[in-house]
Amino acid sequence: MGSKQEPPSWVGVSEDTTANWGPWPNRVEQAFPYFMLGLGVLIHLFSSEQPAAHQRVTLALAGAALCWVALTDTLPRRFRPAGRLLPLLSLTGVLVLAAVLMAREVPYLLFMIVGFFHALRLRPLWAMWAGLAVTSVLINSVAGGGPEETLWNSPELFLPVVVVQTLAIGGGSLMADKLLEQSAKRREALERLEAAMTENAGLHRQLLAQAREAGVLDERQRLSREIHDTLAQGFTGIITQLEAARSDPVEQERHLATATALARENLAEARRAVHALRPEALDTAQLPEALRGVAGRWADRARVPIEVTTTGTVRPLHPEVEATLLRITQEALTNVDKHAAAGRAGLTLSYMEDQVTLDVRDDGRGFDPGSPRPDGYGLSGMRHRAERLAGTLVVESEPGGGTAISVNLPAITAAEDR
Repeated sequence: MGSKQEPPSWVGVSEDTTANWGPWPNRVEQAFPYFMLGLGVLIHLFSSEQPAAHQRVTLALAGAALCWVALTDTLPRRFRPAGRLLPLLSLTGVLVLAAVLMAREVPYLLFMIVGFFHALRLRPLWAMWAGLAVTSVLINSVAGGGPEETLWNSPELFLPVVVVQTLAIGGGSLMADKLLEQSAKRREALERLEAAMTENAGLHRQLLAQAREAGVLDERQRLSREIHDTLAQGFTGIITQLEAARSDPVEQERHLATATALARENLAEARRAVHALRPEALDTAQLPEALRGVAGRWADRARVPIEVTTTGTVRPLHPEVEATLLRITQEALTNVDKHAAAGRAGLTLSYMEDQVTLDVRDDGRGFDPGSPRPDGYGLSGMRHRAERLAGTLVVESEPGGGTAISVNLPAITAAEDR
């Protein structure tokens, strides 16, 4: 990165701010000395009663002032020379020539006003204040005989006028510069804000596209889980019952009736999964009763006794919470039937103040939770369901020691969802 360069010191009042005023104010400022000098000449010619020789000398001095302004102010603006000496030199010449002209003809007080504008360009600030003070002293005393005589005759008027005039012009200029600087900063901030809003609009469009893609993926995953939890499990149960009917003629009718009921239940659940509806068991009963129904039907099929317990104050939960607990129960019991070879099982639903917990346990063969298990959508599917609702799923098991699955979800009530 290169070093920061200081702006050239030779600039006009309208250019010496953070916010550039533009070309027209600069041109007006450059023309101002000529206008004031020309106005002074016109008034002098129409009002002077001095001899012709006196007027010729005065006009010659006015011509010298014209040349001085052109050489030390107008031309340097085009080249912008570095340094602070030339602006001070230009102001000094203007004040001297204006003082001489004003002493000869009072209308040249108008040209003396140019000194204020030259003084505002001086830097550092103490030089500006000094230039304004000197200009104010001269403009208020030359016509009265000079600074000393004016101070002697009316100090109570002369001094306050000089102080107030200096402070007013200098303070007003600095305040205007500050306001312009703040305006420029606000304009830059607005430009940055517009650019940020444009960028945010693009990001918003990008996020919407990503959200749509994520929604499609999430819907595919939902359907995949629902098919696994309903169709796959149902078909497994149907096949098991049909095989049992073929190998056990005595219980054939019971097995065929169970297979038929499973098929109908499976078809209804498949339709509901496609339409993202709640499980049918939750439409006609509260969650504890629905879990008892699921556990009872599973116990009849698996021929494994199961104890169902509910603790805490039962209350309606968010439909997604209840559906998740029901699906996890179905998957956990299916795993018990397929893998555990259990003699008995237990299910506990616990309602707490801000959480709801589901525990499914069995006394089966167990397994090592740390070892990789090719269980498809088994444990990983249950864990994904829990985590999707900011919950947790913990599996405790050991070979020969049974298995316990604990699911913990936020107890979001149905009322909180509205």
